Amino acid sequence: MGYESLAGDLTLVLTGESLITRALSPFREDGFLRLIQLLRAGDVTFTDAEMLFHDYEGCPGVAHTGTWMRADPSLIGELKWAGIDLCATAMNHAYDFGETGVLVNIANLKKHGMVYAGTGENLALARAPGYLDTPKGRVALVAACDTMRVGGAKAVDQRPDMKGKPGVNLIAAEREYTVDHQAFADLTRIGAAMGFGAAARGSGGEGVYRFGSGAARMTIREGDRFGVTTLLDERDLADNMKWIREARKLADWVLYSFHSGFHGAAFEDPADHVVALAHAAIDAGADVFVGHGSHSDKGIELYRGKPIFYSLGDFILQNDTVLRQPADAYALFGLGADATPGEFYDARSGTQTRGQDVKAVYWQTAVATVRWRDHRLEEIRLTPVDLGMGLPRGQRGRPMPAEPPLAGEILARFQRMSAPFGTRIEIVGDCGVITAG
Repeated sequence: MGYESLAGDLTLVLTGESLITRALSPFREDGFLRLIQLLRAGDVTFTDAEMLFHDYEGCPGVAHTGTWMRADPSLIGELKWAGIDLCATAMNHAYDFGETGVLVNIANLKKHGMVYAGTGENLALARAPGYLDTPKGRVALVAACDTMRVGGAKAVDQRPDMKGKPGVNLIAAEREYTVDHQAFADLTRIGAAMGFGAAARGSGGEGVYRFGSGAARMTIREGDRFGVTTLLDERDLADNMKWIREARKLADWVLYSFHSGFHGAAFEDPADHVVALAHAAIDAGADVFVGHGSHSDKGIELYRGKPIFYSLGDFILQNDTVLRQPADAYALFGLGADATPGEFYDARSGTQTRGQDVKAVYWQTAVATVRWRDHRLEEIRLTPVDLGMGLPRGQRGRPMPAEPPLAGEILARFQRMSAPFGTRIEIVGDCGVITAG
């Protein structure tokens, strides 16, 4: 009798972003338990852990207008109870509580036996794969992100004479703008008058203006029309591909996770650099690419017989029940030291009348079940999920199977977003099915 893992059979269950702050295990609705069983049925089940699990050991490490993410470390056990055994930690909130938050989060994930990737004590460890052994073979996860609120969140390599810095596996991305000849001439005139310096010349002879540096850098090129694209940092890209190739050497299955803060020409479209990265990851040896970060779903592509999920949206959305927020958060809304967290969340959302509270796509997604047989992709099944937009804060944000007609609306959106990639999704009952050709 041979090794079971040599058969090349695997069922991978993918979820999007888990912004978890409350327990899952107390609930017992039939629909909820069916969804949990779906997660548990996978040989491997993945989520993007967009929470830092700690007891406030760190202090606020960034300034922003969102939520400083924190959840009780015991909730890692709740994710495992639900069937999740692999999570990405590279995301824009990874540095919310500075280096201490990064390190304590890692320590708590290890303590609870959760395999992770995307953050580390230095850059090499942040980029290194996490490995999960299963009866169907060894599964590797490499995880990265492209957007951070401060440049200091990126992990730094160590040297023989200097420690590295804890942080995230960041692939820097930059928007590059193109303007027509008249606009570029006007920009050149303004630049000369304001002392911005002279425009350079690109490889094609076109004018190029570059402003700022690092994360604040902006590039404007001269062209025939107006446009915008997004580009990856080539060094970050090359190093990530190195780690995918390493994972390919040491594991039977390779999952690449990417947390992106950019959109394409339309909100539903993936940004240009995400498409380029997904293709590069597959070319380097990944079996599947799963994106997230926009809090909404995007299209699905089959590239070289491998699935690319450009974004899966929120799977758990409980970022308005984090128990503490820093003084800076309250000050943004004119609230003093005597204000409570609930008052802060009400002020930020206009008492649930604006922001994420009224964006339906943030509260709808799907769980993707990906099946391989004999090393070949066989089927992808999408199960629509409803997070309860409009329910009281203590109820909403927990995933439930979407019921008609909402289930049909979610699947129709996936059909529309995936069609430009040549992906056909058949609706079978309340599920969407992609059959590999």
